[in-house]
Amino acid sequence: MRLLRTLSGLTVLAVCLTGCGGNPADGPVAATPQFVEPSVTSEAPVPAPSSAAPSPSASPSRSPSATPQITTAYVFPVKASNVDWHTTHSKYKATDIFADCGATVVATTSGVVLEVSLKDVYVKGAPDGPNNGGLSVSLLGDDGVRYYGSHLSRVQNGIKKGVRVAAGQQLGKVGRTGNANNVCHLHYGISPPCAQVGDWKVRRGVVWPYSYLASWRKGGKKSPVAEVAAWKRSHNCRA
Repeated sequence: MRLLRTLSGLTVLAVCLTGCGGNPADGPVAATPQFVEPSVTSEAPVPAPSSAAPSPSASPSRSPSATPQITTAYVFPVKASNVDWHTTHSKYKATDIFADCGATVVATTSGVVLEVSLKDVYVKGAPDGPNNGGLSVSLLGDDGVRYYGSHLSRVQNGIKKGVRVAAGQQLGKVGRTGNANNVCHLHYGISPPCAQVGDWKVRRGVVWPYSYLASWRKGGKKSPVAEVAAWKRSHNCRA
């Protein structure tokens, strides 16, 4: 059985019903986030061919081996023992992962950082927009899927656009910046990279993450690639 968050039931319910809302927290100042074009970074690495000579004992009639398949490693995005998340989210498809402020946020999979927000400029009561997330990191995985985490209390030093990260590498810390309703949690969204349409609505999440998170939490490898690709085909990157 998962350990449930120590937040009161009324607090968690309020977050789920009203979406993410709250007071901004102070964060380090940085330039406006920029997007790395997916076409530059989305190609997964391919293993180099072996230069070793064939074994003399190998049978000449054996058919050539198939092209090696890249196995994608997935990691639950919050490194903490006391964590909880929900099957649904207010208004759109995403998940709020509840953990203590300061818990470590890590890369879901290997890939390249697309966007980093290092300054919380959200104003309470403002209409939904790109500032809702406060401090945040967006990652383009080698599987071609974008993974977005926001409301961070801090972003790890050295994490900036264009930087390559490994699965499980630290990206920042859980916090409550932006429209977080003053509750410590990681807003987590899965989507295709669609920067060409100025896509904060897509970036915040377009497929339900719950089942993938449940798999990764147990060390599984369930992949959102097919579902994300299907969404992109049917919606043309517009949420």
